Amino acid sequence: MPVKKAHPEADDPHGDAAAADGSDLAEREGRWNYALVGSDLGVWDHNYRLDRKYYSPTWKTMRGMAPDEEVAGDYDAWLQLVHPDDRDFIAHAIDRQNAGDPDYQIFEYRERHRDGHWIWIECRGACVEWDEAGVPTRVVGTDTDITARKQAEETLSRLSRRLDLALEISRIGVFEADIEEDMVEWDDRLIAIYGLKGAARRIAGDVWAKSLHPDDRERVLGLADRSVESGSDFQQEYRIIRGDGLERVIRARSAFFIDGNGHRKLIGANWDVTEEVRLRDELQRAKDLAEARNHELEAAKESIEHLALHDYLTGLPNGRYLDKMLDDRSAECRAKGLALAILHIDLDRFKQINDTLGHRAGDAMLKHAAGVLRNSVRAADFVARIGGDEFVILCAVDAASKKIASLAERVIRELRKPVRYEGHDCRFGASIGIAVDSGPKLDAKQILLDADIALYRAKGLGRNRFEFFSASDRRDVVSAKQLADEILIGLERNEFVPFYQLQFDARTLDVAGVETLARWQHPVHGLLTPDRFLAIAEDLDVVSTIDALILERALADRSAWIKDGLSVPKISVNVSARRIADPDLGKKLRALKIPPGSISFELLESISLDDCDEAVAANLKKLRKFGIDIQIDDFGTGHASIVSLLRLSPKTLKIDRELIRMLPQSAEQRKLVGSIIDIGRSLDILVIAEGVETAEHVRILEELDCDMLQGYALARPMPAMQIPSFIRAGSWRHRQTAARALQTQLRRALRSRAAK
Repeated sequence: MPVKKAHPEADDPHGDAAAADGSDLAEREGRWNYALVGSDLGVWDHNYRLDRKYYSPTWKTMRGMAPDEEVAGDYDAWLQLVHPDDRDFIAHAIDRQNAGDPDYQIFEYRERHRDGHWIWIECRGACVEWDEAGVPTRVVGTDTDITARKQAEETLSRLSRRLDLALEISRIGVFEADIEEDMVEWDDRLIAIYGLKGAARRIAGDVWAKSLHPDDRERVLGLADRSVESGSDFQQEYRIIRGDGLERVIRARSAFFIDGNGHRKLIGANWDVTEEVRLRDELQRAKDLAEARNHELEAAKESIEHLALHDYLTGLPNGRYLDKMLDDRSAECRAKGLALAILHIDLDRFKQINDTLGHRAGDAMLKHAAGVLRNSVRAADFVARIGGDEFVILCAVDAASKKIASLAERVIRELRKPVRYEGHDCRFGASIGIAVDSGPKLDAKQILLDADIALYRAKGLGRNRFEFFSASDRRDVVSAKQLADEILIGLERNEFVPFYQLQFDARTLDVAGVETLARWQHPVHGLLTPDRFLAIAEDLDVVSTIDALILERALADRSAWIKDGLSVPKISVNVSARRIADPDLGKKLRALKIPPGSISFELLESISLDDCDEAVAANLKKLRKFGIDIQIDDFGTGHASIVSLLRLSPKTLKIDRELIRMLPQSAEQRKLVGSIIDIGRSLDILVIAEGVETAEHVRILEELDCDMLQGYALARPMPAMQIPSFIRAGSWRHRQTAARALQTQLRRALRSRAAK
């Protein structure tokens, strides 16, 4: 039996070193294990000599497996988990990796995660053991989940493609200047804009200076020098003399930056705005009108959030508390002989703040509004937030009190004041509906409904105001409710039918197309136009349904005309904003099997075309794929800008009838319409004038070189069955011929009278 040694270190001179080696080895092994786990590397080890395979917990976890789960299945089973597009490559890559090919030590592929989605794997492996014949017997490596990196690369690539496409579509030229070397690198678009055919992309800085118009050179160079000295952005509009001698107007924007080598550089963009400048003065009035209407439409977009059970944001009582207070205040007013006044308040333009500055800004505005309301009422009054941007005030007052109107005025005045938030002035207002009642039969819930009706009326009259409830308001609401019910029944009974108004070539008066118009064949009131039902239909969210029904009927009528031997070049149908944003629109249109080139969709210009969201942009792309043309309706009264026309590239635009109406009496109106026609021609867009009511309209629009005409002077809207006989009769030609003859006689008579 060995004797225990008191100090083994003294008896064994190698004991300390051996212990240290074992400790160091364990420490290094532990350190590598920690490093592998921390680095998200999945380790695998294929030992073919021992027929043993090892997969680390991280390797399993990235594939959705449990860390202690056994890896089942053979090579062929695993290969089925590889993306079909990568399968052949992977089989080849693994063979080469096992053979020790250095070109295949690293490769990437997609593999199905256990949850069903695809993940990207970066495989790194190498052969570490061979047998006597040089055949690999052991391959070791790591797998890394690079899905996030691949997604980031794809996003970056997509953004780059979008930017290049945007520059190409908008015809913007880009340059980068090295301030110290006085050299500028121009892209091909910029070289084309300046007419420098054959010029090198990297040129001296004075080339741009020499191209400046002599009258603008001193001003622009002075501004450029000051911009360089101060390092401020350069934004200017100036004239140039192109390499081919043409004079053009350029808009330029540029900014300074420091590159990786510490050099000061200037990057900027130029685009040719000659046509825009020429039209700017003539279109200014139209632009101001469009912008004013645009602001009105933006204000009208506000929507009310759903009622919340608990208002955690403002600390005000919520809707449930309001229900209790309605009963309590009703009893109090009945007992004391007081009147109960309810103010229903809705914030105006609140949605725009949320959309532009974010929900944190919106929350700040709601807190501000709650504070304004608290400070505006008496201690005995009750204030509640009942929805997203809706508030209610309960006041017990004398029946003859005029203080309620003063309170409403004070609330509106205070809420209109700008609120500073993170460097922005946030502006919003309020619409208020007021209802007051008293007496032994006082019903607070009915008063609240009446206040809501009055609020609806205040918003309808322009917002940012207050209105008191009246009995006529309730009758209007009841009437609207009845009309809404009749619309839903009318949809079930197929009472909505298409009418058609023909469009004519402005030069030949040949039939060039037909617009489809929705009509309601009401069983009691007869044929109704959209102005009688469209607003209620929008509230019901059935405009898209009506659009779809009219489109199907129009396609059927077109087929019937073709069988009857009648050729109508194209049918246009109106499309609402909600339908064009419908994510299922492509699927619905594909089911209709629309012949390419037979249909065009008219988009109201009131639909904002400058900031289309992804769903709208995708649907517009699908329309072109299906061979459906795009028209801009009511041009000159809504959102569309020159940039949106460039981006959307519609086939046709229609000038709104309000711009056509005064053509015979207004020279300014004729100039404006002529400018719009010129815009269309410069962008290769056909122009239709609607609202052509007289022969004089026809004559003027023909002189202005308009492409197509639509209006009562040529044809009124009519049902499908009347179209063939109307076209064959050609009566519009006879009317125009007679009208022109009469105009000629009148002009001759006037000249004769003037001569006498």
